[in-house]
Amino acid sequence: MTAGAWIVNARVLTLAGERCRRGAALRELGVLARGHVRFEGGVVREVVESASAPRMDRGEVEEVVDAGGRVLMPGFVDCHTHACWAGSRVDEWLDLRAGAKYLDILARGGGIMSTVRAVRDASPEGLSADLRARLRRMRRCGTTTCEVKSGYGLSAEHELAMLACIEETRRADEAGLPSVVSTALLGHAIEPGVPGFVERTVGETLDRIRSAYPGITLDAYCERGAWSLDECARLFARGRALGHPFRVHADQFNSLGMTPWACAHGARSVDHLEACDDAGRAALGASSTFGVLLPCCGFHTDGRYAPGRALVEAGALLALATNCNPGSAPCVDMGMVMALACRGCGLTPAEAIVMGTVHGAEVLGLADRGQIAPGQRADLVLLETRDERDLGYAFGATLVERVWGV
Repeated sequence: MTAGAWIVNARVLTLAGERCRRGAALRELGVLARGHVRFEGGVVREVVESASAPRMDRGEVEEVVDAGGRVLMPGFVDCHTHACWAGSRVDEWLDLRAGAKYLDILARGGGIMSTVRAVRDASPEGLSADLRARLRRMRRCGTTTCEVKSGYGLSAEHELAMLACIEETRRADEAGLPSVVSTALLGHAIEPGVPGFVERTVGETLDRIRSAYPGITLDAYCERGAWSLDECARLFARGRALGHPFRVHADQFNSLGMTPWACAHGARSVDHLEACDDAGRAALGASSTFGVLLPCCGFHTDGRYAPGRALVEAGALLALATNCNPGSAPCVDMGMVMALACRGCGLTPAEAIVMGTVHGAEVLGLADRGQIAPGQRADLVLLETRDERDLGYAFGATLVERVWGV
C-alpha cells in the first residue's frame, strides 16, 4: 500500500496504551468518539479527534472515506492457525457427532494422522492453492495478520515442504491476503511405526529446520496420545539452545503440568487451556507467557471452553485465535471467535477485541500492529456497525465492511 488516504468521522478504537494488558486494562479500547485517521505508504500518519473532519489537501490524498460513525479498529491478528492442510475430516466430525472421542480417533490412526497422509499426497501447487484460498477468506473477515503452522508433515522432508509452502505465501505479498507468520510445529503427533521418532525429530528434523529457517518459533502438542511433557521439554530445550523461541499446545483435554513448565521456561504462549487447572492459571498470571484461547474447538467438538474469566481474574496475559484446522476448528472468522469467547469463555466484547488484535500481535512478536497510532502499520478494519460490542453480540456473518492492510 503506497497511496495516502483519510478515514474520517469514525468511532476509532485506537487501543492506545500498554500493549500487554492484564485485568481491568483488558477492557480499555482507547475510543475516539469522532476520530479521523490518515495513512500513507502503509503506515498510520495521523490520528485526530475533532468534531469536524480535518483539513486536507485533496491533491495529495488518493481517497477519503467517510465512516459515518461506524467503528474503525486495528485489523485482527489470528495468532494460532493450522491453515496449511490438504484433505477432509468431515467423516471424523460425523463420528464425533455419533459419540466418538477425539483422542480415540487419534489413537486409531485418524485425526492428525489422516491429515498427515493427505498433506504428503498433495502436490505443492495444490497445497499452496488451498492455503491461499483460506487466507483470502480470513482477509475478507478482517484478519490482516495470520500465523500458520506446519505440523502435518512430521518427517523432516515433509515439514520442510510445508514450511516452504507457507514461506512462499508469506514472501509473495499477494494482494488480498493477510501478512503471514510461520511456525514450525515439529511435535504435533507421534508417527506410528517409526522407531525413535521423538529422538529423530529432536535431532535430525530440528537440525534441518534450523538450517533452513534459523530462529523460527517451534511448537508442540502436549497431550495424551501425542507428545508427553518430557518429550516436549527435550524438543524445546534443544530448540532454545539453537536460538528458537517456542510455543506449546497444552491443557486441551488433560492437564499434564505443561502450563507451569512452559511459563517457568519462557514460552511465548500456551494455547488451548480448556483443561487448565489452578496451578496453570496461577502460573500464567505470574508470568509473561500468553495464554491463547481457542473457543472454536469447544464449539466444534465437545462443548468445553477455556476458563477465560478465571484467567483474567488471575492476571494472565491472554489472546484469541481461530485455530483454523480441518479437525477441531474449520473456521477462518475472528469475529466468530470473539462471539464464542464471550459466550463460552466468559469474556466481555472489549476484552475479546484486545485479545484478538494487539495481544495477538504480541504473541507473534510484532510490535508494529494491533493499535491505531502514528507509526503503526495501516492494518485497519471498518465495521458495518457503530457499536463495537456487536463483535461479541452478533454472529453468523462478518461485520467487516472494508479492510486495509499492508
